[in-house]
Formats: sequence, structure tokens, C-alpha cells
Amino acid sequence: MKLFSWLTIIILLNSLFTFVTNLPKNVGDDVPAGKLKSLSYAPFRDGQDPMLEIFPNAKELDEDLELMGQVTHNIRTYASAEGTMPLIPDLAKKHGLTMLQGGWLGTSKGNDEIKTAKLKAKNELEMAELIRSANEHPDVVKRVIVGNEVLLRGDLEPSELIEYIRQVKRAVKQPVSYADVWSMYMKYPELIKEVDFITIHILPYWEDEPISVTDAPAHIERIYKQVQKEADAIVPNKPILIGESGWPSGGKQRGLSVPSVLNEAQFIRAFIKVATQNNFDYNIVEAFNQPWKAAFEGTIGAKWGLYDSSRQQVFPLTGKVYENPNWYTPLIAATILFLGIICIFRKELTTLNPTRLLAFLTITQILATLFVSQSVTLWLTSYTDFQRFQTLFILSFNIVFTSFMLQRIITVLTKQTPVPELGKRLYYCLLAVIIFALFKTAILAWDGRYVDFPTGVVQLMVISLIAMAIINRFIEKMPLANSLTLTALLGYIPSKPTCIKRVSYSLAILSFALILGESYSFMVSRDFIMAHPSIMNRLEIAILFTLVNTQLLLWLASLSVLASPFFISGNTNITEKPLT
Repeated sequence: MKLFSWLTIIILLNSLFTFVTNLPKNVGDDVPAGKLKSLSYAPFRDGQDPMLEIFPNAKELDEDLELMGQVTHNIRTYASAEGTMPLIPDLAKKHGLTMLQGGWLGTSKGNDEIKTAKLKAKNELEMAELIRSANEHPDVVKRVIVGNEVLLRGDLEPSELIEYIRQVKRAVKQPVSYADVWSMYMKYPELIKEVDFITIHILPYWEDEPISVTDAPAHIERIYKQVQKEADAIVPNKPILIGESGWPSGGKQRGLSVPSVLNEAQFIRAFIKVATQNNFDYNIVEAFNQPWKAAFEGTIGAKWGLYDSSRQQVFPLTGKVYENPNWYTPLIAATILFLGIICIFRKELTTLNPTRLLAFLTITQILATLFVSQSVTLWLTSYTDFQRFQTLFILSFNIVFTSFMLQRIITVLTKQTPVPELGKRLYYCLLAVIIFALFKTAILAWDGRYVDFPTGVVQLMVISLIAMAIINRFIEKMPLANSLTLTALLGYIPSKPTCIKRVSYSLAILSFALILGESYSFMVSRDFIMAHPSIMNRLEIAILFTLVNTQLLLWLASLSVLASPFFISGNTNITEKPLT
């Protein structure tokens, strides 16, 4: 009866906490009539990839355009010739959509003459199809864009790009432009004379100085007016289109730019409000999440859509918004897993006093919730077979480790004799996670622009160690230092104590290197240098951006938890007897 009562309380409290933390939020004024002026459209679904030339079929395109007809008046495309892309204009007309049609330009620089000729031919084919489509669909294709961020990628020289722009301008009647981040038009002002309208991308998340979602609308207004002022000095009154602006719903944090569903919805609504007030012409990026981009840009590259890759709405353009509208499904799964674990340990639990019983139930509920959350997050951000295999391996590892840790906890709480073999298994599990943490931290420190902080991968071990330390300190009444040793946490005495200091020192060095690497990535950015020419000023601001990154700080905290028992064990009596 005692066990059942506490079980009920824990489940109710967890359900209440989950419900309260997942209430819908007000993220700003509704988008007028629930429709955007224009929306970027890349048609690729799970398993489809333009780099592998795997394109959607006509039926899938038709379904997409029907859906987009409900949320936008116009679509922007990025390519014209490849795969099924030539079908889009007719289908757009069918669903009452106009188009800002793009032609993709890639590099024309191959390692040999044959490859160079093929690359140039591919660009020429794309331009030919763009011209054909624009001329055959004048009622649908209202404007044309030649190339997207070609100069940012360094694929073409400005003179090469200008030749393509002139080629298309001579052949079509629609206004012609080129699209790139706003600073490229400032760097190459000669483009302003060539295009019929200026197309700039303003993406606060990707700015050299990342902008918070609250400050993003004002930043966009400032940049637009800055570009307008400089353009007017060259060619007065040339129209400007914000060709891309948006916010990611998930992925890596940059400075104050925090990806989330709520922030994406808040940004878009605030941006539309600013655009309407200032009569800005705009296009939102993008209609659908693009899994194929994760191979180049990590999770962040795949998370800019109003809809996910299965065409489910990420958030609405009107009304309140949920960060996770299906929050109850993981809650049910975590509760079932929790009850299953309790059934396994029910015999031991009946012998515990209320304090020890409550400790075990609370820890188990937290671990079950974290495991389900980890499973959902990792699976939804696994876009290839290899990534799915990695996810299954990580989940299997965490199942094994957590089962060992729960056995360790129940052994301590029931004051049983510790099992040396169990402690050894836990120790090697911890070493495996340490090696993983060292590897990932090194990657993040060297070049982590598109690499997620893997806090979710290690969170079960981190929380387990914290829970075990709390039990040792407050239930077993150990002195603080003793409660944090490897012996107290895992019930194991390492045979090579000299290795312990090396592990702790390696993690400390890499943690410092991560802070430096993250700060350095800001310092060497072109726009950042221009805004802050003083090296010391740049360094100060770059470090500030790094230290306000809550994802980075959480990862450093996780490293500290993983390293602490190694460090403390290396400075205490390593020959002490296993503690229960």
C-alpha cells in the first residue's frame, strides 16, 4: 500500500509538471488572414536529396502546393531544371500561387577541363530552363532570381555571375535579381546596377553577431534601411526584397540566438508586423523542414520549416503555440517505462523506509522521462541510415548503463553488500562516455559551427551520477568529498589511479579549448571585424557571446559532472574499501 501511494503521487506530480511546462504560449499578433506574402519552397521529403538526384514525384509536388496555397500567396523556388522541378509552375497555377522562380548556379571550377566543362554546362542548362519557364508561364512566374548565395559560397566570381544575370535579363520580361546575404551586396555594390530589384537575406540567427529573437525584428529593420541607403546612393529607388528571413525551430544555439518552435513562431509573427508597418517586400524561409541539409549544416539546417518533412504543422500562424503539441505521448511512454522498472524492483522496494523509497521512485521517474525524451529527440534528428544506427546504439548503451545504475542505487538504498562486478561495469560505461565526450568536445572546439552540443546523449549518466551523489550525501550521510568519489558513486576502485588525473585534465583542457574555439569563430567573422575593429573589444564581445550560450554552458556542466569523480578520486585515498 505504501508503494502504491508513493507511485501515484510521483506519477501525478510528473504529469502535472509536464502539463504546466507544455502549456501553449502567446507569441505575438496573428499573421493577417493567416497567410504569408511569400514562402520558400524546397520540395524534398525524408529520403529525398537533390545532391543524390532523388526528387519528389508529381503527386507529392501537387500535395505540397495545395498545402502552401492555404498559408501563402507566392512561393520562391531555388532551381528550375533538375528532376521534377519543371513541373512546379503549372502546379502552382492550379493552386492559385504565383512564383518567384530561381535558377541554381553552382561552381564552374573543376579540377580538369572535362569537369569544368560539365559544371559550366550544368549552369547553362539551369539558366536555359529558367528562361523557358519564365517565358512560358508569365501569369505565374512574376519575378526571377539568378543564383542563390553564389558569392557567399565562393562558387563564382562577381564578373561570372553578372554575365548570367545579363543573359537572363536579355531573354525574359520579368524583373531579374540575384539573392545573397545582405553584406554581399555591400561588398559587391556593382551588383546593384545589374539587377532589377535587390534580393537580400537577413537571417538574425546566422549573423556574425547573433541576435536574440526579441531584438531580431529591429535588427532586420535597421539592416534593410542601411542597404536601402547605400543602394540609393548608386541607383535611387531600386526595389528591395528580403528574399530570406526566418528562425530555426531546433538545433545549436549561437550566442543569444536560441532555436525553438516558440522562438520561430515569435520571430515570424514579429517580422511580419515590422514588414507590414514599413511596407517591406519579403519572403519567409521556409515551407518544409529539409532533412537532406543536415548532412551539411547539422540539425540546424533541417529545422527552418513551417511544416516538418512529413508535412505536419510545426506551429500555426494564428493563435497560441505549443513548443511540443504532442507532449502527452512521451509522458505516457515514460509512465509505462517507469511502472515497468518499478515492477522489476518491487520486492526490494517493499523493504525501504519512506525516505529511501521516495528517493528511488523520484530518480527512476526522472531517468525514465529523460530516456523517452532522448529517444524521441535523437530519432527525429536522425536523417540517414547511419545516423539511425548511431541513435539505436546510443539508446541501447543507455539502457544497459541505466539498468546497471539502478541496480547500484537499489543496492545502496537497501544496504546490501556491493557487487564488485557491477561497479566494474559501471566504471567502464563511464569511461566510454568520457571518451565520447572528449571526442565531441574536440570537434566542437575545432570547428563546431554545425555540430550540436551532445548534452542529450550523456544526460542519463550525468543525472545518474548527481542522483547517486545526493544519496551518498544526504541519505548515507557521507562527507561531501567522499560522496563524490568513484568508489562511492560506482562501488569500484580503479586499478590505475594515475590515469584518473589524465582524464580530468583532458576534459578541463578541452573545455577551455571549446570556449576559445567558440569565441574565435565570432572574432574572425568579416562583419564582426568591421563592426569591432579593436581586437580587445572583439575578444570581449566574442567571449560574452560564448558565455551566454546556455547550451554550451550545459555541456560544460555535463563535462564537469563526468570529470569530478575522476578528479576527486585522484586526490583521495584510492585504496579505500568499496562503499555502499
